[in-house]
Amino acid sequence: MTQPTGSIYIVVAPSGAGKTSLVEALLAAEPTVELSVSFTTREAREGEVHGTHYHFVDREMFETMIARNDFLEYAEVYGNYYGTSASWIRSRLADGRDVLLEIDWQGARQVRKCFPEAVSIFIMPPSIEELERRLRGRASDSEEVIARRLAAARSEIAKVTEYDYIVINDNFERAKSDLISIVRSQRLKCAVQIARHALKLSHMRSRD
Repeated sequence: MTQPTGSIYIVVAPSGAGKTSLVEALLAAEPTVELSVSFTTREAREGEVHGTHYHFVDREMFETMIARNDFLEYAEVYGNYYGTSASWIRSRLADGRDVLLEIDWQGARQVRKCFPEAVSIFIMPPSIEELERRLRGRASDSEEVIARRLAAARSEIAKVTEYDYIVINDNFERAKSDLISIVRSQRLKCAVQIARHALKLSHMRSRD
């Protein structure tokens, strides 16, 4: 019997909306969901581990991978490339595993072209003012960078109607619960349940 195909969850958010913390909480609550580790040409930040947070490669290697069609999606953001391995995603789905992509809006569009059934989720800040407060609270970005991130946020929020779900992160625990509920409800859809439990259903419907 063919192994059922897993689901893809795409999570997109403006910088500072709390996406990373929410994704970490989701993965802790649903350990069967696997996070796709992106490739990037940016330098590793303090505490980041190659292969865990990102696959860090140089620009030449990344462009070689582009030429080989190794990426399901990729984009250049603030002068650095980011991309998702096509072979890893397809192998996990073929094994019936659920995968989560923490990517930007450009990548989300590319993935949905290949997998229109993917579940897309946009993490929304409660307001632009609160988003600015969070960005300033990092105390790591210049005024120019903050202004650029806020402009990018407005542009991303303008595309919010492209997504299946919107989670507003005005309260972390509530937003976490909403995100987990999306994954759990997706698994309970009729088509998904039938695909994942085909043998069991066949036995229940069969006559002695």
